[in-house]
Amino acid sequence: MSDTVAIEKKNLTVVKNNGVAEIHLHINKTNAYGLEFYQEFNAAIDDLRFDPNIKVVVLMSDVPKFFSAGADINFLKAADPRYKTQFCLFCNETLDKIARSPQVYIACLEGHTVGGGLEMALGCDLRFMGDEAGKIGLPEVSLGVLAGTGGTQRLARLIGYSRALDMNITGETLTPQEALDIGLVNKVFPQAETRERTLEYARKIAESASYAVSNIKLSIMNGKEMPLNVAIRYEGELQNLLFRSEDAKEGLSAFLEKRKPNWKGI
Repeated sequence: MSDTVAIEKKNLTVVKNNGVAEIHLHINKTNAYGLEFYQEFNAAIDDLRFDPNIKVVVLMSDVPKFFSAGADINFLKAADPRYKTQFCLFCNETLDKIARSPQVYIACLEGHTVGGGLEMALGCDLRFMGDEAGKIGLPEVSLGVLAGTGGTQRLARLIGYSRALDMNITGETLTPQEALDIGLVNKVFPQAETRERTLEYARKIAESASYAVSNIKLSIMNGKEMPLNVAIRYEGELQNLLFRSEDAKEGLSAFLEKRKPNWKGI
């Protein structure tokens, strides 16, 4: 019997199954979004953060040829500057929740990933892309604005100042292989295998020592914003928590007994 649970919303569907949650985007033909989508996305993240059974979350598109084209230009054109500023703030607050969530988030990129679509992927912990997925980049400068939902900040922290500056000020898009070469994406799969290979990775992580995985994520995510000596101390505090965990006891016992560990996630 399958334990799959699906939660359908107007712009997205969340599917939970055996420790992995899939967030499927289906907004419109390019997954160009407005506030309504981000409100649903924010609520989905909140739900998953409180679900102890979910260890990994995969963000994907059910729209052919597009992961997401970013914010809907008609929506932005119609809104006044103050509203747009608050919208960008809300988007960033939503993406910040991903960074602080115990689950590992993976963006599965099977189509064009540009503008706010890339910023959404940058908010995830990992990015996997198909080799024929299309273009990836931040073309906001061509509209006379900047990538205002983390595109200048998260990108610079990921690939470095000079590369992030170049991508932002030229607005040029990259191929999947070019994105892999500079560390913008973590893996590039054969196009037809992208979703299944991503889910295989997600299931493998979900079946591993999930309590350790969560703390590894938090150690790296929070530590990179700290001075090294403070970050090392923070790492040690997390390690102390893990040393006291049931999974650490099980992992050591299983190793010595030459058997597969039975992880409990605590």
